[in-house]
Amino acid sequence: MARKRTIDDIARLAGVSKTTVSRVLNNKPDVDPNTRERILRIVKEEGFVPSATAAGLAGGRSHLLGVLVPSFTWPMIPDIVCGIAETIGNTAYELVLYSLNDKTRENGEGDIIDHILSTNLVAGILAVLPGQSSKFVIRLHQHGFPVVLIDDQDDPPLVPWIGADNQCGAYDAVKHLLALGHRRIAHIQGPMKYVCSRERYEGYCQALREHGIPVDPALVVEGAFDTVSGRDAAQTFLSLPEDQRPTAIFAGSDLMAYGVLAFAEEQGIDIPGQLALVGFDAIGSSALVRPALTTVKQPFEEMGQRGIEVLLSIIEHSDQQRMNVRPGYTRDFMSPSRARVDEPANAPPLRIQLATSLVVRASCGMQQRSPFSSIKSISR
Repeated sequence: MARKRTIDDIARLAGVSKTTVSRVLNNKPDVDPNTRERILRIVKEEGFVPSATAAGLAGGRSHLLGVLVPSFTWPMIPDIVCGIAETIGNTAYELVLYSLNDKTRENGEGDIIDHILSTNLVAGILAVLPGQSSKFVIRLHQHGFPVVLIDDQDDPPLVPWIGADNQCGAYDAVKHLLALGHRRIAHIQGPMKYVCSRERYEGYCQALREHGIPVDPALVVEGAFDTVSGRDAAQTFLSLPEDQRPTAIFAGSDLMAYGVLAFAEEQGIDIPGQLALVGFDAIGSSALVRPALTTVKQPFEEMGQRGIEVLLSIIEHSDQQRMNVRPGYTRDFMSPSRARVDEPANAPPLRIQLATSLVVRASCGMQQRSPFSSIKSISR
């Protein structure tokens, strides 16, 4: 087999330096037109496929972007990555995926962060991380590494952040249940160490307060954003005396709502006839469960798109600083296709909160449920 051509080969055949080849491959303007044409012709003739890493090294900057996720199995990750990939597809950059596993997040080990810092492989990191794991991202930020955080943040945020309006989404969900006639509405919280869980709880409380309904501590249980904790919470709520049971449940995630659906099926409880149910996230499978789940839609794809736009803007700004361009960040979101950052260095980190929307399906019903007395007693 013929040896694969390298950037050194192209430079030798064209009679130019590797840097000149790299500038042509990266569409830089300051190359003689005849030289550019000669290099591109040789690239085509030799079937040369440029290495993103090599091109970055030759030009002084990597053309790889890192995306750090907690787990590839999280249901929202595919939608976020889809938005990221769509945006990167219009640039000269390529994508590297890193995963921060449960052990690393819980034990505070930062091997992956050490690896990112030591290899200098990527030009920046877009991190999809919940709550306390943002400390890993802050380490990158403290080293001057371009980084943007998606989904959850420190309070107050210390790095640029893209997320959803959790409080408003929860408020809309509970307000919808109130409009259907429900007054005893239970809430399954996400882990309260996460800002998003606290915001969703506040939205729940806000909707109840506006209707003059006090929050009943017996109707609030903390879950773990998984099906098991949702099932356990449903058992807790529906084991209450009949006159104290909820007529509706607002779950802080779709997965916890699935746990409620599973428990209701086991106990012969009709949803939505005897118990209305609303989730949060609008992951794809929520339209397929039965009954189809009413849920709050987070704009995951847009989060990915905006996150990459902001990260690229920060990287470009860093390049401009190296070229003695006026320091500072720019904030310019007038164009939907491109985000730029340009503010004084002492300005607070950029924080973009995207709107949620309520997706109404069968699980919440269209009117008040039937009397709860028809539900049989549930033993623990």
